[in-house]
Amino acid sequence: MLPPTAPHPDDAPSRGLFLALEGGDGAGKSTQGRLLRDWFRERGREVVMTHEPGGSALGTQIRQLLLHGDHVAPRAEALLFAADRAHHVETVIRPALHRGDVVITDRYLDSSVAYQGAGRDLDADEVRSLSLWAVQGLVPDLTIVLDISPELGRARRGAVHDRLEAEPDGFHARVRARFLALAAATPERYLVVDATEDPDQIHDQVVARLETLVGVTP
Repeated sequence: MLPPTAPHPDDAPSRGLFLALEGGDGAGKSTQGRLLRDWFRERGREVVMTHEPGGSALGTQIRQLLLHGDHVAPRAEALLFAADRAHHVETVIRPALHRGDVVITDRYLDSSVAYQGAGRDLDADEVRSLSLWAVQGLVPDLTIVLDISPELGRARRGAVHDRLEAEPDGFHARVRARFLALAAATPERYLVVDATEDPDQIHDQVVARLETLVGVTP
C-alpha cells in the first residue's frame, strides 16, 4: 500500500465543481457530458469538458499506446493510466478548478480501479492508491455511473472496438460490478443511473442530484 498523500494546496473549499462520468463502454457518457455542459452554461458557469486517457497533449500520446497499440502488460497499463491522470490533473483539471470552473471528465480514477483492478484482476486497493498518489488525493465532488450491461454496450459500439473495448464480456462484467461496488460503498459521492433510459430522463436525474450540491445553481 502506498503512503498517504498530502492534500494539494489548490484543493480549497472555494474551488470549482468537479464531476466525473463513469460506466462501461457504450453507456452514453459523451451524451450526458454534453447535456451537463449546456445546463451549466445556461446558468452562467464556465465549463471545461475533458476525458481520460488523452485529456492533454501528453495524454494523447499515452492514449494511443493504451487503446490502439500492441499488447500492454496489466501493471504497465495501470501505470500508464496513472501517468496520464497525473499530468491531466496537473495541467487541465486543477487549474480549471482553481479558476472556479466546472470540470466534467469522461472517466477518472474509478475507471482504473474497475478496468485494471477488476478487469485485469490486479489489486484494486493498490490501483486506487496509485491513482490517488498521482493526483494528490483529488476526487470528484460527484461521480455519475451510467450502468449498462456488457452485451448492450457492445451492441451500441458497433463493429469498431479499441483494445479495451475488444475484451470479452466477462471482462466487462467484472468492470461493471466494480463500478457498482464503488458507488455502493460511498453513495454520498455517487449517482448510479440506468443507461438504458432515455438520455433526457437520465439528464433530469443527474440535474436533480446536482441541485442538492451547494453552489451549483446561481
